[in-house]
Amino acid sequence: MAEEFTFIGKRVPKLDAIDKVTGRAIYGHDMKLPRMLYGKILRSDRAHARILNVDTSRAKKLPGVKAVITGDGIPDIRVGFAKDNPILKTGKVRSFRDEIAAVAAVDEDTAQEALELIKVEYEDLPAVFDPEEAMKPGAPLIHEEAERNILSMMTQSYFHGDVEKGFAESDVVIEDRLTLTRVAHCCMGTSFCLASFDNSGNLTVWNSSQMPFMSQRELSTALKIPPDKIRVIKATIGGGFGSKLDTYPHDPLCVLLAQMTGRPVRITFTREEEFIASPTRQPVICDIKSGAKKDGTLMGRQVKMILDNGAYSSWGATTPLVMMMTISSLYRVPNVKYDVLVVYTNNPYAGAMRGYGNPQATFVVDSHMDMLAHELGMDPMEFRLKNANQSGDVTGQGVKITTCGLSECIEKAAESISWQEKRGKGGNRGVGIAAQFHVGGGARIYPSDGCGTTIKVDDYGKVTVITGSTDMGQGSDTIIAQIVAEEMGVPVDNITVVNTDTAITPWDVGAHASRTTFIAGNSARLAAADAKRQILEAAAQAYNIKSGNLDLREGQISVKSEPEEGIPYAKAIRAGHFRPDGDLVLARGWYEPPTDKQDKEFRGNISATYAFAAQAAEVEVDTETGEVTVLKIAAAHDVGRALNPMAVEGQIEGGVSMGLGYGLNEALVLEEGKMLNPNFADYALPTALDMPPIDLIIVETIDPEGPFGAKGMAEPANNPTAPAIANAVYDAVGVRIKDLPITAEKVLKALKEKKSGKRE
Repeated sequence: MAEEFTFIGKRVPKLDAIDKVTGRAIYGHDMKLPRMLYGKILRSDRAHARILNVDTSRAKKLPGVKAVITGDGIPDIRVGFAKDNPILKTGKVRSFRDEIAAVAAVDEDTAQEALELIKVEYEDLPAVFDPEEAMKPGAPLIHEEAERNILSMMTQSYFHGDVEKGFAESDVVIEDRLTLTRVAHCCMGTSFCLASFDNSGNLTVWNSSQMPFMSQRELSTALKIPPDKIRVIKATIGGGFGSKLDTYPHDPLCVLLAQMTGRPVRITFTREEEFIASPTRQPVICDIKSGAKKDGTLMGRQVKMILDNGAYSSWGATTPLVMMMTISSLYRVPNVKYDVLVVYTNNPYAGAMRGYGNPQATFVVDSHMDMLAHELGMDPMEFRLKNANQSGDVTGQGVKITTCGLSECIEKAAESISWQEKRGKGGNRGVGIAAQFHVGGGARIYPSDGCGTTIKVDDYGKVTVITGSTDMGQGSDTIIAQIVAEEMGVPVDNITVVNTDTAITPWDVGAHASRTTFIAGNSARLAAADAKRQILEAAAQAYNIKSGNLDLREGQISVKSEPEEGIPYAKAIRAGHFRPDGDLVLARGWYEPPTDKQDKEFRGNISATYAFAAQAAEVEVDTETGEVTVLKIAAAHDVGRALNPMAVEGQIEGGVSMGLGYGLNEALVLEEGKMLNPNFADYALPTALDMPPIDLIIVETIDPEGPFGAKGMAEPANNPTAPAIANAVYDAVGVRIKDLPITAEKVLKALKEKKSGKRE
């Protein structure tokens, strides 16, 4: 018998929707403090050069300028995953976006004029922009300590089984090279930081961090300020997608300017600066070899990757850990070998982006699954079903799959796209399918992957949920409110969610790895259960009834045997409060998922559950121009339980949009390290007019560890879109595009080569 819920599974609108559409939401660019100054950063216009001199004398004399700093005037402060990124460069610059100087002035125009008055003398150095060239003997060294320009701390090698034995036992073995380009996050809200010190030396920072507590820690480490003297307040975030995960040079620079001037300072990026100075998705060169038996049984997969790290190391350098999981564990593969090198170049550096390396790995794996199926003469959909992960599987990497709807996702996506009727029919139309696998129950990267929640219920029934989680636009506050409402038995309208301030909220590691619904949701549910218990105990004492005989539903407390008669829960709270031995309703919850940190061989179950999905695409290819038109996407996603189907659908639609851009249009164009399209006029971001019809298919597997059975699902929505489109293009016209994006030029070239016999 299906469970009946009051708020779970309902299409509850986002709590902040009205404020956002009416302009009442306060974003970073809206924030102003009394006496606030405006900060700006001077950036390098060279890819690789020695800094001979930085002359700031004219800038310092400009009326309205209150501070000018260079790297020579501050300690050596470094940020980023490998702490290889000085916040102001000295000695040399390594990319076009490097920070040379920072100014604070009374308004933005004066700050910009000050930057133009700073004169920098350079001596150009040889540069390298191809990661394979960067590893060759004699190549220019980006960081002198990095031999062959390799970031050694991220050199990884993983295996399970015996891949050579697997290939020897295969009837078909294929090898290919695939390449993935860099793309931008394109958040509507650009980066910002506002810093202010009080008279006691306490620092308050307003920023758009997805990880406020980690931002607090990173600022403390960088600036040598005790963490208990730093307060981070998250402004309304205009989109993150991973770009707001790290601490970047502008954050500590803003603090230093505030410290030097004794006044609040705000730094906000222009759109062009957001393109140039924000991290990108990690570009990848990948060689893959796959083998299978005649009956379609996968036998082996070997992957060698080279990642273009750019000039410095942000979280993009760690994406091989996520790529590894897809390579080792998407489909049942008994023998796997994976090797990766992360290489410095003079290009822009890469960071975290939605999917965290999985769009790259999924494109590689699922393109090759399609190619292998064709070599075997098998239906690509049936080939995937034969090798699909199942509930109860433990992969070679130690990934424990508790619930898995992958087969159902494949079948439903194929049915929606009319797979049997449309596959292989020609006429320049084709269908393709791809699957994905991603963490859905947190990811134990840090010692703790937990989240805390406190709940206060006032005498009038107002429920304030104070959560460590971060809502960056994905709607997690609404989901948490629904979870609390369901568990407590009170209306969603009575609930306010607070998640913005490290001085108030409990600890949480931040919004990443699609963890918020699962981790913060479980924490909120525990706190809600505690609050409900306290309310029922107060009612029991006030009315001399055993608490076990009472229930709280839809804001009414009643005897279980007589649910139609009850009293408002606020009345019971007041009855429990206003007595000699009365108390307040203050509850708390802490949830730490039952997961493992990977061992030295990269084995371990890092997530409490995993999300699966399959997307199918139908395309039409214009053979005269090479243009690809996506006619339909069928997106089937295993979400555990859809706590809010409207929110789930929104995440899938947004993910498909990002996947569509990644597959067909988007690419940051570089010429010797310089970005040529840092704006929305030249960067080919899909618009609403480019979106095809999407059949949104929710597959529910009801995960036993998830809050009311839910899994995280925000990142998976963009992982399989690009390979599904690439596979559909092959089905339509018989050419395989192995380097993204699938532009009309590439398709037309491939068609001409196929016609002339130069291409299979």
